[in-house]
Amino acid sequence: MKKTLFWILAVIITVTSAIYQRKTGPTYPKEIEISLQNQSIEFKLPRSGDSNLDQKVTIPALDSSWTVNLQYRRFPVSESFKTISFKAKDDKLVALLPKQPPAGKLEYYISINNNNTGIVKETEHAIIRFKDTVPDSMLIPHILFIFIAMLFSNLAGILALGKNKQHVLYGKLALLFIFLGGLVFGPIIQYYAFGQAWTGIPFGWDLTDNKTLIAFVFWLVAGLSNRKNPKYRYTIIASVITLIIFSIPHSLFGSELDYSTGEVVTGIIQLIF
Repeated sequence: MKKTLFWILAVIITVTSAIYQRKTGPTYPKEIEISLQNQSIEFKLPRSGDSNLDQKVTIPALDSSWTVNLQYRRFPVSESFKTISFKAKDDKLVALLPKQPPAGKLEYYISINNNNTGIVKETEHAIIRFKDTVPDSMLIPHILFIFIAMLFSNLAGILALGKNKQHVLYGKLALLFIFLGGLVFGPIIQYYAFGQAWTGIPFGWDLTDNKTLIAFVFWLVAGLSNRKNPKYRYTIIASVITLIIFSIPHSLFGSELDYSTGEVVTGIIQLIF
């Protein structure tokens, strides 16, 4: 009964942290709510796109008294914003952001002008990063293995706190799946998406690569330390560190195209957008 409760708690922590990481990451669509006279409209600004397609930006339809434009420029290039007009399609207004090479980014926002009063409303700025298509045969194992690694890591930590000796087994499984999901399939995903397999230490400061490496190192140390005379503290430390770093929003410091050189580098933090 006690072990069942440990499993339930581990699943809850894993799912909660995964949702938090996903929703707070810079590639998750930005939710926008804007008031226009007597109405309020809600929509999302995409922050991830495919490099072979123009990215559709959609908002609810407005009456003819409003003119809606999409303002964009390459990021982080110091250049003027370009304007694209929204067009009516079915019951929506649609504009297309021009596709960019892998790791290329655009900064953009929407301006809404009232033709009668001259009032202009502007949304928050958003940054969208483009990537090449990643095959499901690579993406699904990556996501699955990382989720399992997080689950086993949390379970091992809970078992260690409960003085259950099985923490050693699940710590080894956490190490295995971090290796498979993060250090095997992770670079494969990165290569498909941006043309570079590893941009963490010692080659760069990609936060996703580096936090995976840190988790692997802590679990490796815990595994080696628990070989002959297992100690609960090593597992607890590795579990807590893994929970903290995997709760950090995904892709904060990620691959970014340097438009001046055409090279893919490690981009700057984007939470301000």
